[in-house]
Amino acid sequence: MFKKITAALLMSISAAAFAVPLGSQAVLVVEDETGKVLVEKNATAVVPIASLTKLMTAMVVLDSKLDMEEQISIDKDDVDTLKHSTSRVPVGATISRGELLQLALMSSDNRAAAALARTFPGGPAAFTAAVHAKIQQLGMSSTQIDEPTGLSPNNTSNAADLVKMAAAAAQYPEIRRITTDTEEVINMKGRMVQYHNTNRLVGAKGWDIGLSKTGYTEEAGRCLIMRITEAGRAATLVLLNAGGNSARLMDALNIRRLLAGDNAPKVMKASSPRKKAVRTTERRRRRM
Repeated sequence: MFKKITAALLMSISAAAFAVPLGSQAVLVVEDETGKVLVEKNATAVVPIASLTKLMTAMVVLDSKLDMEEQISIDKDDVDTLKHSTSRVPVGATISRGELLQLALMSSDNRAAAALARTFPGGPAAFTAAVHAKIQQLGMSSTQIDEPTGLSPNNTSNAADLVKMAAAAAQYPEIRRITTDTEEVINMKGRMVQYHNTNRLVGAKGWDIGLSKTGYTEEAGRCLIMRITEAGRAATLVLLNAGGNSARLMDALNIRRLLAGDNAPKVMKASSPRKKAVRTTERRRRRM
C-alpha cells in the first residue's frame, strides 16, 4: 500500500511539472503548510543566484541586531567594480542602515547591499563568515555565497536550498514588509528620490504576495523567489534562469493558475505608469 501511495505522489508531481509550461531552467514550488512539492524542474541544479543573495544579506544584518537608525555614508568601496552596474544611491550620500536594507531588498540596489556588508561588525570578512554560518544553520548544503550583492557568479545555490532560504526569510517581519512594499521615497543628499520594487507583480491586482525577491545577472538569467497565497493555498516558488522578464512573469502566472485551479485571471493587470517605471529601471540597471 505504501509503495502505491508513493508511486501516486511521484506521478502527481511529475504530472504537475509536465502540465505547467515553464520557461525557467530550474523551478520548485512547495506548499507552505504541508511541504508538498507541487512543481519541480531541475530543483537540485546548482546555478548562480544573482540578487536572490540579498535575502541572505538581510537576514545576517538583522541577526546582528544593529541599530537600524545609524547613519551610514556611501563611499567608493561600495561601488560595483565587477560588472559596473549603476546605482541611484550616490557616493557621499548618508542614509540610515534601515534605508539601506530597504533599497537592497525592494530595489535590489547593489551599492546599498555592499554598504551593509562593509559596515557589519568586523567588516566584510566577518560578514562573509556570518553568511557561511547562516547557510550551515539553514542546512543549505548546495549553497555558496561569498559576497552580499549577488553580482558574483560564484554565489550559487539550487531551488531546493532557496526554498529553505525563503522560509527562513519569511520569519523576519522586516523582510516580509520591505519586499512587499511597492515603492519608497528616500532623502538622497537633500533630494527626495522615489524607488520602486523590482518585482512588478508586487501591488498588482489579484496578487497576494507575502515575500518577494528578484535577481538578474547574465550568468544567472532572470530569477525570482516569492511566497504567494491563492485560493486559500500558500506556496513558495523559486524560478531560476528564465530567459527574460516575460518568461519569468509567465512562469509565476502559470504557477498561480495551478494553485487556483485555473481560476486565476489569464492576463495580469497593473497600471501603465507602474509598468513603465519598472521597465525603465530594468533597462538602466543590470542588478536585479
